[in-house]
Amino acid sequence: MPLPDFDIFANRLRKMARHYDKWARRKGITCYRIYDADVPEFPLAVDRYGQYLHVAEYRRDHPLSQEEYQLWRSGCRAVMQEVLELPADQIFYKEREQQKGRSQYEKRDDRQQEFEVQENGLTFIVNLRDYLDTGLFLDHRITREMARELADGKDTLNLFAYTGSFSVYMAAGGASSTTTIDLSNTYLDWAKRNMERNGFTGREHQFLREDVKEWLARPAVASYDLIILDPPTFSNSKAMEDILDVQRDHVELITACLHRLRPGGILFFSTNFRKFRLDEVALSPLAGIRDISSATIPQDFRNKKIHYCWKMVKE
Repeated sequence: MPLPDFDIFANRLRKMARHYDKWARRKGITCYRIYDADVPEFPLAVDRYGQYLHVAEYRRDHPLSQEEYQLWRSGCRAVMQEVLELPADQIFYKEREQQKGRSQYEKRDDRQQEFEVQENGLTFIVNLRDYLDTGLFLDHRITREMARELADGKDTLNLFAYTGSFSVYMAAGGASSTTTIDLSNTYLDWAKRNMERNGFTGREHQFLREDVKEWLARPAVASYDLIILDPPTFSNSKAMEDILDVQRDHVELITACLHRLRPGGILFFSTNFRKFRLDEVALSPLAGIRDISSATIPQDFRNKKIHYCWKMVKE
């Protein structure tokens, strides 16, 4: 079978790179998406991180033989090197399959190739080689800015915090306190370093290594004004007491968060599970609920289903 026309990919990549490179300079960001599977025959997500490129190939059924597939993949790399004028060692290419359980967090490499990127006046440490994800979810750039704008004088809580980018934004917005919770020591340490890099080192910034689902099931010992809840779709980490399934468990998780909010407090809940359905019947008696998904998808993401997001205000 003939391979797809690489000129089509090259022309589209060139056009998108020119447009979004200018756009990003105006916005003051150094990490952004320049190609988002725009051509069906080339199902790639191509993100710039400063002088590097992070490329995720979305697996799909294709009619190519193994030999043809290898030629296709080599051709994609060659196009990106030529069009974007980058050497091979500055392009990190990953194959993204549906991740289940612990596999989504397993280390892929151990070379600790970290560097810093800037976003909206803040600095974040990223690692393009060692893990499937980079340390900064670019599709939540707008949501992070929303959290910063609301954080002034607020006690804030960041659950399933990953590398703490929401905590950094809320601290930068003048939060009275931040509490950052994740089960992974690696990511919690990463979150601390992100906070320190941006000058947030006081004891008002707490970091807890906890199974969030189990932590939320305990009696509340503190209350908050602003909570971020962005759970994984599924997790069965060996450190967890129970399996987490966002569709099955979201009412329990959200309800527990709402109980920890002060009156008028705000919860941002998001998920990237494409088939997710929010149970508004169960939740609406507890809070005002607004679907803000479309307002939180950045311009550089053409896939408008990259995540869902709701803003919930405690009655």
